[in-house]
Amino acid sequence: MRSLRDALGQFATGVAVVTAATPRGDRLGVTVNSFTSVSLDPPLVLWCLSRRAPSAPAFAEAGRFAVNVLAAGQEHLSRRFATPLPDKFAGVETRLAPGGVPVLTGTVAHFACRAVVTYDGGDHLIFVGEIEHFRHEEGEPLVFHSGNYRAFSAPDREMALCETGGP
Repeated sequence: MRSLRDALGQFATGVAVVTAATPRGDRLGVTVNSFTSVSLDPPLVLWCLSRRAPSAPAFAEAGRFAVNVLAAGQEHLSRRFATPLPDKFAGVETRLAPGGVPVLTGTVAHFACRAVVTYDGGDHLIFVGEIEHFRHEEGEPLVFHSGNYRAFSAPDREMALCETGGP
């Protein structure tokens, strides 16, 4: 299994934090690198979550979610939302997107979505959402490759190793 993970890790990905709120108002957040666009018409995206994640049932019932694409330098948010904490949002600046979904500030993009369908994906759940609102900013994304965070370095914009560890 480790060698499969290492091989899959050769595909560089962006790093995102998916956020949601339950009908009771509890805020949820989890770090993912399994985010992708699906369709422009209708505007659909997907992300995946381990069935073993403690928040999986709550994400399944939330009905809406936001994908927050982290910026270079936001490794701390990636680590925070990848760690089991009583309140992952403590000290994290957020605002509400249309539909009442919490979004993180300072990210390079966010996509607030209505959950459309959840598929069985083996040991993961595949969440598909229709984008209801999005926003993007200038800046470099946080990148993850081969077990490390990476960033583009100026001026030649080559990818450089930031530090070890990650989602």
